[in-house]
Amino acid sequence: MFEALQEKLSGALSRIRGTPRLTESNIQEALEQVSQALLEADVNVRVVRAFLDAVRQHALGGEIPGGITAGQYFIKTVSDELTRMMGGAHTPLKLDPPIPAPVMLVGLQGSGKTSTAGKLAKFLSEQGKRVYLVPADVYRPAAIEQLQTLAAQVGVACHPSRTDQDPVAIAQEALTAARQAGADVMIVDTAGRLAVDEELMTELERIKASLQPREILFVADGMTGQDAVNTARAFHERLQLTGHILTKMDGDARGGAALSIRAVTQQPIKFLTVGEKLDNLERFHPERVASRILGMGDLVTLIEKAQRSFDEQRALEMQRKMSRNEFTLADFLEQIRALRSMGPMKDILGLVPGMGAALKDASVDDGQFVRIEAIICSMTPRERQNFHLINPSRQKRIAKGSGTRPSDVNRLLKQFAQMRKMLKQTLGSDPRKAAQMAQAMMGGASQGF
Repeated sequence: MFEALQEKLSGALSRIRGTPRLTESNIQEALEQVSQALLEADVNVRVVRAFLDAVRQHALGGEIPGGITAGQYFIKTVSDELTRMMGGAHTPLKLDPPIPAPVMLVGLQGSGKTSTAGKLAKFLSEQGKRVYLVPADVYRPAAIEQLQTLAAQVGVACHPSRTDQDPVAIAQEALTAARQAGADVMIVDTAGRLAVDEELMTELERIKASLQPREILFVADGMTGQDAVNTARAFHERLQLTGHILTKMDGDARGGAALSIRAVTQQPIKFLTVGEKLDNLERFHPERVASRILGMGDLVTLIEKAQRSFDEQRALEMQRKMSRNEFTLADFLEQIRALRSMGPMKDILGLVPGMGAALKDASVDDGQFVRIEAIICSMTPRERQNFHLINPSRQKRIAKGSGTRPSDVNRLLKQFAQMRKMLKQTLGSDPRKAAQMAQAMMGGASQGF
């Protein structure tokens, strides 16, 4: 996410990073490069101008705190202004009583509204909310069936909409049904078009008037850049949006939508989707995104991902096993699978401060995890519990069963033995230290395999 913009901004700021003092000349030179980077990322021209003016004013007029260089102060100013431009802080959903709180998802066809509805339902369910999904797109083939399937996967109720119904009637019936079901939140997946048209906007206005939704969230394809911003403005003029969700931000997005859409509509970005899985929805934190864009990582998001993937009690049990040198290949397989559930390894490592630039041209192969799983799954339960049993003849059998070579099996066993030894020597009684060390070693071991 934001790789291209991060690379260009890092280059633009590298020259001023170590400068002993700020002058109009070196600030102007840096800002010209920053401006070029933002415009190439498809950021709105007016937004870029306002951003540059604010950075220039604060960089020249501010007092540099002790302990940092003038160049570091300039970069901090850029970070602060990026954060401010994107909203300053995370804005949570407004789901106050009375319940159920209606939430409308609106946007163009193909922006990912239906899948986003499923992801949002999963997110809210994990927050303890009772969610009721409402398919109100009666035009796109199989849109209703798609949302019903997603509802079943998430484990939430879904309204039995039909394609011969009027979307407003669906919304009214669903509100009554959601209230009877004791739902806290009702998420309405509305229809989209390939472009903004009067028929679509009139229908959405009628649904809004019927439901009086707490939230009207514009779902924007982050890969469309400036087009998403222009469309959001048109929707906002008719519906008075309360926020945005940017989708497909794990793709080759230039970042223009994330940096412009809030400034243009004055409505916050509330979520990002960063993958196709139902749990690939993240809260939008402007300060964290600014940190990622400037190549400074995002440890808080990394910790949150880890907390969702690793059970605390299980982590404590793993820590005890590691400290006693009882950590087995079966445990290793379990932890590898948990690590994989956090997302692509390059994205995970990119959240670590300083790793973004280092990974720019690096090849991080997630296929290594698949090979490791195949090798361990080709072992017998006894072999997974005691890897010392695996002699050369067993290595040949395991290699044949996993589609690898005996040398691959031998390499994994050696790396696992080395990791166990290091864990036992390094880990104390702090489970957090254990988790961090183990995750780092497992990620590194998989890439060395």
